[in-house]
Amino acid sequence: MITGSTFTRHEEIGWRGGHATLTTRLVAKETAVALSYNGSTHAVMMATPADLEDFGIGFTLTEGIVEQAGEIDSVELIETELGIEVRMWLSGDRAGSLAARRRAISGPVGCGLCGIESLEQARRPPLRVESDTTFQARDLLAAMQALAPLQVLNQQTRSVHAAAFWDPSTGIIAVREDVGRHNALDKLAGALLGDGRSASDGAVLLTSRVSVEMVQKAAMIGAPVVIAVSAPTTLAIRTAEEAGITLLAIARDDGYGVFTHPHRIVLPENASRHAGSAVDA
Repeated sequence: MITGSTFTRHEEIGWRGGHATLTTRLVAKETAVALSYNGSTHAVMMATPADLEDFGIGFTLTEGIVEQAGEIDSVELIETELGIEVRMWLSGDRAGSLAARRRAISGPVGCGLCGIESLEQARRPPLRVESDTTFQARDLLAAMQALAPLQVLNQQTRSVHAAAFWDPSTGIIAVREDVGRHNALDKLAGALLGDGRSASDGAVLLTSRVSVEMVQKAAMIGAPVVIAVSAPTTLAIRTAEEAGITLLAIARDDGYGVFTHPHRIVLPENASRHAGSAVDA
């Protein structure tokens, strides 16, 4: 078990309003995390040293290494001077499949496609999300507004991303934070998988921009709606369209943009629709 804080205290000279003062700031930790399967390292990521079992399980799912938690026989966290190793042991069939497609990834935070071997892998077809669930537009806005107070580490450091899962009947049920946006989403995926909870009736909330790999990961857990505070890329929009995901982005206090599959969003009766598109073709 990994113990210890996810942040450290650092002194800084603050220059504000023309005056210099010596202050102390909380700084988020960033640690090398190796993900290994059946004794062989598969990926090395820079991550926040928290919820690493969720991270390992979620990464294993969103990368398509397994389809369900039962295919991971065990997870063990080993702390060393160089970082932390998440050791996972897969069932026989999955271990054989992984050996056949083994690749090494070594990249900095935010690099969601490091180590792939072909352009086809970069643009792999997303899983198709099938969900008839609809969502009230105002409820999703309220969900995003409720996320900030739950970002404990970010409130302390102002330097980490969050991924959360919101259920229409119970609200936000899981929040995971990390210096890497992909890592935060993987941790969330692992938390949901570990709890045996389906993502098919709720929404993934993101405090980051929406790139193609974020949509691909959301599709892997079957989330019908993704909503983010920042803008999506063109490829993220195209992938969300292909995956059947309703993509909401640029979420602010007064609303957001609906980029794909708007049929899941129920607008207030007094809402008006105007011709035109929020994005250029």
